[in-house]
Amino acid sequence: MEKKANTFSVIFRLRKERLNEEKFPIYARITINGKRIELATKQKIKLEDWNDQKGMAKTKKEEFKVLNNYLEQMRSSFVECYRDMTIKKQVINIDTFKKAYYGHDENEMTLFKLTTYHNQDMKDTICWGTLKNYFTTQKYLQKFLKERLHLADISLKDINYKFVTEFEYFLKSFKPLDHHKALSNNGVMKHMERFRKMINVALKNEWLEKDPFKAYKLKFTKYERGYLSAKELDRIERKNFEFERLQYVKDLFVFSCYTGLAYTDAMKLTPGNFIRGIDGDYWLTTQRQKTGTPVKIPLLPKAKEIIEKYKNNPKSLNDGTMFPNISNQRLNGYLKELADVCKIDKNLTFHLARHTFATTITLSNGVPIESVSKMLGHTKITTTQVYAKVIESKLSDDMKLLKQKLNDKVNEVGIMRAGEE
Repeated sequence: MEKKANTFSVIFRLRKERLNEEKFPIYARITINGKRIELATKQKIKLEDWNDQKGMAKTKKEEFKVLNNYLEQMRSSFVECYRDMTIKKQVINIDTFKKAYYGHDENEMTLFKLTTYHNQDMKDTICWGTLKNYFTTQKYLQKFLKERLHLADISLKDINYKFVTEFEYFLKSFKPLDHHKALSNNGVMKHMERFRKMINVALKNEWLEKDPFKAYKLKFTKYERGYLSAKELDRIERKNFEFERLQYVKDLFVFSCYTGLAYTDAMKLTPGNFIRGIDGDYWLTTQRQKTGTPVKIPLLPKAKEIIEKYKNNPKSLNDGTMFPNISNQRLNGYLKELADVCKIDKNLTFHLARHTFATTITLSNGVPIESVSKMLGHTKITTTQVYAKVIESKLSDDMKLLKQKLNDKVNEVGIMRAGEE
């Protein structure tokens, strides 16, 4: 008689035993061959924020994107455990599955528990864009466990220097099957850097005795920060577009060139971010979403012009923001078009505008590096010094002018002396 195939499913549901609670706990309901087991996710949510049909949080808030990512990672770990048991031809039922998933000690700290703990713990302290990168690192760790070690999870005590270096090699040799490019060296290093930060959390909590990264060194390739020259920026400023979308993208890019704001910070600006400064003129005051650092920037005329242009835009007024919303992906896509039209042979991204503010607009015009650092919202001046290194040509020009002035003075003295004789 042919053996029946196992059936397996995972859904997330709320436990509503105590209806007087403000938030309800989320449980993973795992069904194997018609029998159920419910495992706690250690997460809670309000009833009105939960989509019961889809078994996930409603995605109208940023915090719920984090929660849904957490649940999806947990679902993946359940599926990997089930597949692993299937490959090993083990008997699969709710008891054996639970034992295989948790190991013999349910309280043992594992890599999956660490990464999910870290990402949940960080959700209120770092922006969604940065947190997404941690979720990506977590996915690569799961791929590594599955494809190289044939495991669904691993105990933290089994992570050592060999594990770290093998994970680095896996990332460097990983070939995506979709349209994405293979990871660059710096892309690999960013994943290793995030993995190390997660391991540091384990060390601080004493879940791990030895640091597997102790003998490991990150090897970033140093690149010069790209920026627009004054001529290239002028070429963009002078160009007007018939298509509204390209004109808007151009205006937003130029605004960032004269304020140094990153994409997320520019998009969240409201009329309340503009105040009269101590000099009686308009200043831009905000807080960097990436670091939470307060930023105050005296507004330059070009930035003022663009604010005036969009302050009564219907889309902006409807959203209560200074500029109409546009995704970073679409924005950078249109910037490629803009670069082609303006004949600029550089990888034009919105972040390049921030670099241009730091170099061409401020440092090259003699603004002290301490002031530039404050306007960029850097927490360390060493971060700003990276920009200072790329304006050596300006330093060379300044010294040429100085030499010319000194030569002129020498010549003047020589003429005066000749006249006296």
